[in-house]
Amino acid sequence: MADASDRIELHVWLISAVVILGSAMSILDTTIVNVALATLGRELHSPISQIQWVVTGYMLALAAVIPLTGWAAQRFGPRRMYLISLVLFTAGSMLCGLATTTAELVIFRGLQGVGGGMIMPLGMMMMAGAAGPKRMGRVMSVVAMPMMLAPILGPTIGGLIVDNASWRWIFYVNVPIGVIAVIAALRILPSVKPGSPRSLDYRGLAFLAVGLPLLTYGLAEVGSTGSFTATKVIFPSLAGLALIGAFIVHALRVPNPLLNLHLYRRPTFSTASMTTFFLGAALFGGMILMPLYWQHIRHESVLDAGLLMAPQGLGMAVMMPAVGRLTDRMGGGPLTLFGVTVTALATVPFGLIGAHTSIVWLSVALLVRGMGMGFAFMPAMTAAFAALEKSELPDATPQLNVVQRVGGSLGTAILAVVLQRSLTGAHTLGAAASGYGTAFWVSAVLIALAIVPSLILLRAERAARAAHPDLVGRDQEAALEAVAA
Repeated sequence: MADASDRIELHVWLISAVVILGSAMSILDTTIVNVALATLGRELHSPISQIQWVVTGYMLALAAVIPLTGWAAQRFGPRRMYLISLVLFTAGSMLCGLATTTAELVIFRGLQGVGGGMIMPLGMMMMAGAAGPKRMGRVMSVVAMPMMLAPILGPTIGGLIVDNASWRWIFYVNVPIGVIAVIAALRILPSVKPGSPRSLDYRGLAFLAVGLPLLTYGLAEVGSTGSFTATKVIFPSLAGLALIGAFIVHALRVPNPLLNLHLYRRPTFSTASMTTFFLGAALFGGMILMPLYWQHIRHESVLDAGLLMAPQGLGMAVMMPAVGRLTDRMGGGPLTLFGVTVTALATVPFGLIGAHTSIVWLSVALLVRGMGMGFAFMPAMTAAFAALEKSELPDATPQLNVVQRVGGSLGTAILAVVLQRSLTGAHTLGAAASGYGTAFWVSAVLIALAIVPSLILLRAERAARAAHPDLVGRDQEAALEAVAA
């Protein structure tokens, strides 16, 4: 008979339900817009290189606020910040639906991202406090479901809305859900007294919050200018790199930086971060290519394009439970290397894509690609924690999320640029399909770049586990928190 202390009380499940409700909006909005990009570009008269900022801007905003979550929760209390985040996300959704230009939509998506970036981490903090460490794993298995189902449900829901209503409803749909989430949070979430936070690193925040968008903007402008040497490309790219460099120097010198870069001295953490970066670039960047291919080349409806994306999400969701058990037994390194290799090989068929490639064949390739991603993401995060002290986990968790989001932002911008340049002068369906193939070859290269750090990660993790056998198991729990955040 189970110990009474291990039973999960009703209030814990109620708190989890509120967290799931809020998190589902934020996670789904990362994928729901992808299938609508073609419609948004047509309705707002914008090329791919500009309309992709609807996705890229949202992800950059997510990445920008994640490091602030811990400080904000201590300063103002997690419940209050959770409510503020829900309100910002809901208001941003309403404004996105009212947008009349691409610039307005990108700005309002940024507001959405500022709210959405904090929803999940703040919810996790309150849920962890209610559940306690012994019951955290069981509760996490339920809360992680929205993340696993988002790649399946997001494109499908987006396609269903765009095919049967105005594109504005992909944003308006969040408003009633957001209102319900706010009411539920007010009634159910516990009040936690604010603590005494460490001072906020304003200078580091300014460097990073300006530098990353500038770099991404410079890369994206290659598509509209058609040149890597244009002023609109060189100036923002160099300025962004300079600010990121200034942040690195600053973070290594101050006592309480926005991000603790000293963690990257650990081989396991640094190589896992590199792997996560390239995987994020390939995953999120690739997720804008396939819906556009289905609609532009195969003339599928938006709903069908969303449904045809489901195999990739299904592959990830199917593998997650087994991967968790295998990671406990084998460690994250071997599974990460296997997953990265499978993902790279499964991307090759898309590089060979044509105007009449078998839909069944592409669906199978997407399924295998999703399974590879499932094998790579969580084990890489697990391995990242293998040599960290418990006191370092609060710094490590948001950093891995930032790395993944930034990788996704840059990957989206780069692949959008490659696609637009490849489609220039393509006057036949076959030539246009070949342009998509070129973009997928770049996606395959991004994944292949993760193989080298995966190999180093494998060796570093084995050395870390041999030196610290007591860390096995604890890093799995930390990884689950990182995946959910």
